[in-house]
Amino acid sequence: MNRRGLLTSALAAASFSGLATTARAECPPPVLRGTGALGLIVERASGSLALVDQIQRAALARIEGLGDLSHASIVYSPCERYAFVFGRDGGLTKIDLLEARIAKRVMQAGNSIGGAISDDGTLIAVSNYEPGGVKVFDANDLNEVASIPAIGAKGAPSKTVGVVDLPGRRFIYSLYDAGEIWIADFGAGATPELTKFGNVGRLPYDGNVTADARHYLAGLFGEDGFAHIDLWAAEPKCARVLSGYNAGREKLPVYKMPHLEGWGQSSDTLLLPAAGQHEVLALDLATMTEKKRIPAHGQPIFCVMRPDGREAWVNFGHPDNDTVQIIDIPSLDVVHSFAPGPAVLHLEFTARGHEVWISVRDADRVDVMDVRKREKIAEIPVQKPSGIFFTARAHRLGS
Repeated sequence: MNRRGLLTSALAAASFSGLATTARAECPPPVLRGTGALGLIVERASGSLALVDQIQRAALARIEGLGDLSHASIVYSPCERYAFVFGRDGGLTKIDLLEARIAKRVMQAGNSIGGAISDDGTLIAVSNYEPGGVKVFDANDLNEVASIPAIGAKGAPSKTVGVVDLPGRRFIYSLYDAGEIWIADFGAGATPELTKFGNVGRLPYDGNVTADARHYLAGLFGEDGFAHIDLWAAEPKCARVLSGYNAGREKLPVYKMPHLEGWGQSSDTLLLPAAGQHEVLALDLATMTEKKRIPAHGQPIFCVMRPDGREAWVNFGHPDNDTVQIIDIPSLDVVHSFAPGPAVLHLEFTARGHEVWISVRDADRVDVMDVRKREKIAEIPVQKPSGIFFTARAHRLGS
């Protein structure tokens, strides 16, 4: 049998019901394949990952032993072979995609919430709730490079959130309790140069940077609006944008915090989930002013832009989390709604946007949809799926 036949047979034999399970001590025989079509899906209830192939629309292996993945996120090395998983329990895990196994795992804190990889792929930064601060690790061996305590201007320790990468071996992140934003610059070596911005606002809960690495925005849970830094400015400063979008209206209960790392950017338009309203906020990046408030099915969680920028697909928090809506960018109107099933937690487009994969947690499956026809074309059984992360993220800032 030729090499293609061997690969096809191996994939056909790996239905997810009889999926190979791998952990640290086990390593299946490597299969010759590229990494561009691979991805990982978080199985949050079991502390495992499903390794998937986009072209085959199939799960290849299950990787277990990753601890608490209730708020897990993943970044990739520039070569796309390795993934770095940030668990809620403080675990940082390096995954070898080609061998479908844990390459190394360290418990670096007591409670973590996300991380980032430097633009050159050499450093991994983790933002921590407990004990707070940011820790930075060597991407090769996960040895600690630096520990940066988050002590605000008033002297109190702080949780850190919204850490993303910037060009030049830099990371930017928010201090939740202190209401500050810091930049850690590792351009000169292992001792970072810190730049600190105050007057951010109350309780920044998440943050992200635009695709051109110009605008960093942090959502503010303690007040209406967002903190903004223009990183291209000669002297960057922190300012508020979209302030008071709840003014004169009742703020609804927030059962799940919106995620800014899933915002949608199309040219100079940025779509942001409103906290406490059934709305998507459209921000004009050229003027940093509000373009429109788009009424939505529920409280948005992720506003995920199609790669060509023409549409954004939006999911919602409990109790309206069975629905996805599609926003047309030229009109900034909702043009289509559908209900994949109970507890839609995440969406991920393929690199060129011909398909979108949707995790339907309470149905234990991932739906694969044809984006143009808006039709489901495949289902993949996955245990309580949440985040979907394709290797194309290896080549994007802030993902």
